[in-house]
Amino acid sequence: MHYRWAADNDAQALVTLNDEFNGAGITEEEVIENLSNPNELVALALINDYPVGFACAQLYRSICYPNPYAELTELYIRYEARRKGIATMLVRFIEEELIRQGVKSMKVLTGKKNEAAIKTYERLSYFKEEEQLLQKTLMS
Repeated sequence: MHYRWAADNDAQALVTLNDEFNGAGITEEEVIENLSNPNELVALALINDYPVGFACAQLYRSICYPNPYAELTELYIRYEARRKGIATMLVRFIEEELIRQGVKSMKVLTGKKNEAAIKTYERLSYFKEEEQLLQKTLMS
């Protein structure tokens, strides 16, 4: 089992993993374009060179805060690879890079009923805050 940063040649694997995860239908071209975004970190987990999971984080810099901050936006592990510590290692892999870039805190957004994910994040010392998420669909 090993972890590394995703590259353009991982686009097809990321499309497949993302479709399993959320069915968003992103294309290989979109994956490659997004991988070139310096504010997005995409880590890939492999077992015997076979992609079994990924994690994405966004790095934010703002004139409003002295330090950059981040959000773990996605974390997915294939069913057959779960309960092997892969999610924990992917999150730690991303955290190490964010620390190197000066990030002092990272947020995670997950569903209230996603108990497995919540337990993973709590084991990694994430804690629940009393924030309220407001969302709007923008129409063109």
